[in-house]
Amino acid sequence: MAEHRRQIAFAYPGDLETPTGGYGYDRRIISGLREAGWQVDLVPLGEGFPFPEVSVLEEAVRRIGAVPVGSPIVIDGLAFGAMGEAADRLAKGRDLIALVHHPLFLENGLPEETADRLRTSEETALEQAWTIIVTSPATAAQVRDCFGIAEDKIHVVLPGTDRAMAEVRPETDCPNLLSVGTIVPRKGYDLLFDALARLGDLSWRLDIVGDTTRDEACFQWLCDRLRENGLEDRVTFHGAVSPEALPDFYGKADIFVLASRYEGYGMAYTEALAHGLPVIGSGGGAVRETLPQGAALYCGVEDVGRLTAALKRLISDRDERKAFAEAARQAAGALPTWQDAVNAFSAVLEDLK
Repeated sequence: MAEHRRQIAFAYPGDLETPTGGYGYDRRIISGLREAGWQVDLVPLGEGFPFPEVSVLEEAVRRIGAVPVGSPIVIDGLAFGAMGEAADRLAKGRDLIALVHHPLFLENGLPEETADRLRTSEETALEQAWTIIVTSPATAAQVRDCFGIAEDKIHVVLPGTDRAMAEVRPETDCPNLLSVGTIVPRKGYDLLFDALARLGDLSWRLDIVGDTTRDEACFQWLCDRLRENGLEDRVTFHGAVSPEALPDFYGKADIFVLASRYEGYGMAYTEALAHGLPVIGSGGGAVRETLPQGAALYCGVEDVGRLTAALKRLISDRDERKAFAEAARQAAGALPTWQDAVNAFSAVLEDLK
C-alpha cells in the first residue's frame, strides 16, 4: 500500500472508554495502529446501538458518509450491524471494514422478532463490507455460516494479552473467586449463583467486576437471587473498574470463573491465564478454543452440574489450584500479544486495493 494510504477512519458506537472487552479491543488496536505509523481518524457514532433512536442512526450514517470517498473506514460491528439499509450507499467509493466481535442477533434474551430483524440487517450490512475482521475462529465460522459470507472475505485477528508479573498468592482455605464481565444475561451470573448455592458448605468468596448499570433489571434480579440463596454476604459486586484497577482484582484472586452463555472470544479468560489463575469457563466454541487443558476447566453451555463440579474441584483442593495456576502461567506465554494483534490488523489493511 502506498504511504498516503496509511490512513483510515475508525467508526465506533457509544463511549470508546467503556470498560468492556470489545471496547478494550478497539482501543488497543487504534493505539497500536497509531504507534505503527497509521493515521487513525475517529468517528463517534452515538449512543444506543444496536438499537439506536432513528435520529442517532441517521446522524451515524451521515458521519460515515462524510468520510472522504476513497478513504478506508473500519466500523465496529455493534453499530454496523444496525445499518443494513444504509450500507449499500455507504459502500459506494469506500472500502468498508466490518469489525465483528460477535453476531448481534445471537445476544441472549432477544425476542425472536428482534433477533430476526437484527440478523437481516447485519447480513445486509456485511454483504457490503470490503472485508470482515473477527476476533476468533469460532466467530469467523458463525459469520460464514449464519450470513453466507465467503471465507476469503473473513480475517481472524485474535485479541492480544498483556504479559503479567508472576503473582505470589498466599495459601488459603477460603479461595477468592473472581468473575469479570458486564452484568447482562449473556454472562451467566445466574448459572454461577445456582452452582455456588450448591457449595454453601465450602469456604469461598466471590468478587464480580462489571458494569451493573447496563441492564439494571438483570442486576436487581441477580441481587434478589443471591438473597434467596443466602449468598449475599459472600458475593461482592464492584461495578465497572478502570483498566488500571483491574489487575489488582486478578492479583488478589485464587480462581477465575465466568459462566457465559456465549462469548465471541473471551478476553477475560486470557487475562486470567496471564495472571496465573486457574480458570473455569463456559460459552461455546470460542471459549472452548481459548481455554487450555490443564490450566482450565471448560463447562459447556448452561451446564450447572459441570460448573458445580469444576468449582468444587478447585475450591476444595489447594494442590489442584497450584497445579492449574502453574499450567496457566505456561499457557499464557503462547497467547498472542497486542503487538501481534496490531500487526495482523495492519496486514489486513495493507491488502486494501
